[in-house]
Order: sequence, then C-alpha cells, then structure tokens
Amino acid sequence: MELLSFVIPCYRSEQTIASVVDKVIETVTNDGRYDYEIICVNDCSPDNTLDVLNRLADSNEKIIVLDLARNFGQHSAIMAGFNYVSGDIIVCLDDDGQTPPEECFKLIDKLNEGYDLVSAKYPKKKESLFRRFGSWTAVKMAERLISMPKNIELNSYYAVRRFVVEETIKYRNAYPYVHGLELRVTRKIACVEVEHRAREVGRSGYTLSKLIGLWITGFTAFSEKPLRIASGTGALCAFAGFIFGIVIIIKKLLNPGVPVGYSSLMAVILFVSGFIMLMLGLIGEYIGKIYICINNAPQYVVRSARNVRSEKAASDEKIIDKQSRT
Repeated sequence: MELLSFVIPCYRSEQTIASVVDKVIETVTNDGRYDYEIICVNDCSPDNTLDVLNRLADSNEKIIVLDLARNFGQHSAIMAGFNYVSGDIIVCLDDDGQTPPEECFKLIDKLNEGYDLVSAKYPKKKESLFRRFGSWTAVKMAERLISMPKNIELNSYYAVRRFVVEETIKYRNAYPYVHGLELRVTRKIACVEVEHRAREVGRSGYTLSKLIGLWITGFTAFSEKPLRIASGTGALCAFAGFIFGIVIIIKKLLNPGVPVGYSSLMAVILFVSGFIMLMLGLIGEYIGKIYICINNAPQYVVRSARNVRSEKAASDEKIIDKQSRT
C-alpha cells in the first residue's frame, strides 16, 4: 500500500489543527487505497498549538510533530516537513481549515494521470480583498520573473511526487521559496478546482510586511530578472535624459531669453535619484542574501521531534540486527 505524507505548517492554529488532522485521517481511511503519515510543523506558534499537536502525537504514532526553535516562516516550515516525509506522494495543506482535506484525492487522482505536481485552484477565494490582490500580484510576478506557466496557480494546497521533494530539499540555504524550487525541477504541473473555505477562527498570519518579504525572497533568490529590469530601466532613463538635454540646448540656442526651468530640473533630479536609490536597495537585497547564505544561516532549526526515530536509535537497531545474525 502506497504511503501518503501530509505536511502541515502550523502557526496560531490551536483551535483548528485538531479538526484538520482528524479530517485528513478520516478521508484517507475512508478511501482505503493508501496508508498515511502527517507531519505537523509548529513554527514557534505563540499560542498552545504545540500542546495540541503533542496530544495528537500521543494518540496516533502516525502523526509526527516538529517544533521549530523560532519562527522561520511558512516556507521554511514546509522545507522542515519535507525532510521528514516517507511517502511516495506528499500533500501540503494549511492548518486553518481553508483548504479542505476531504478534497485531497482530487489532487492525488490528477497527479496519477502523469503529472509531477498538482495544485488547488480556487474558483472563489474566501479571503479579504487585500489578500486576493496580494495573491494575484504574486501570480503575475511569478509568471514574469520565475517563468511560472500561465493559467497555473501554485497555492499552499497541492500534491507532489517524492522525487520533486527530494530535489527541492537539496537547497540548504536560508530564504527558501518552495514554489520556485519546485519549478526548477518540473514543468509537468496541473491545477484542479477545489473549494476554498472561510477561516473557521482567527485571521491570517500573513501581514503586508510578510507578504512583501515573501515576494522579495521569491524574486531575488530565484531570478536575476529584477536586475535585468533595473539595467533596462536605467538605460531608458539615461536615454530620456540625453534627449531632454538636447531639447533644452536647442531651445536655448533658438531663444536665448528662455530661462532654464528650475522646477523641471529639480523634478528630474528627484526622479533619477529616487530611481537610483531604489535600484541600490534591490542590489542590497541580493548582496544581503548572499552574505547570509555565505555565513550558513540555518534554513530552520528543530528544537524537538515526536514520533520520529532518531539517527542513534536507527544505528542501534542495525547493530543489534547485525549481532543477532552473527
């Protein structure tokens, strides 16, 4: 029987995660074709999420709980879960109940048609206008900057084959962007429509600053196109400045009495200097990420793990088995 691995990053979900896990177990059990394991990654949640996860792990050894030492972010939490999966198919979903576990076999059955990754596509998202705009912006930027196929949505609810995950976790640097890493591995991607539910309780942990940070990570860590755009825009501004200078000289020659425009000059200086500062900031993002990666900043740190065999225990088992055979 094939094994399904469910990876659930958890943050501020003490009131929802138990229901999500129960629905995963019920759905897989009722289907009967697969066995399962559930890897829940507590991303240093400030509420009682870890206590709830530990109780779930105590009641079911197929539930693995990873507790991260600090808040590393959703994508780092997913990468942590990926490093502990054993299944042939991995399903990622949210901890807040918005991504219904009951519909996971829509993704899995589509995957079995020959795709490497199948993502949920939401006909109507049950979230704020701000979040919908943020998601739309991220999709359009991903199409332009990391060459994501058009008409494809890569959301947090998706199923992927084991070999894609194995290639993804070879990335050991800080600032992982999971979708960008997966797009490096395969383009055999499909989408299926899945219901998107309203949050049962609370609100999203993604603030504006976190969304912007995620976008910047995705596009500076996995694409050089922002630098090319900066170079092209700089060349365009330089050309426009050259033409503007020629126009001013011609005006002065034809009519020496025309005063030089102080306001227009200041406007040009402010525009060009502002653009230069913006591009310096973009270059700084690249350099900062290079510096942090050179210093081997951790992608994540697991403080504790439940229902996971330690390497020492596995080594001890091999020694005992070897002694019994001799």
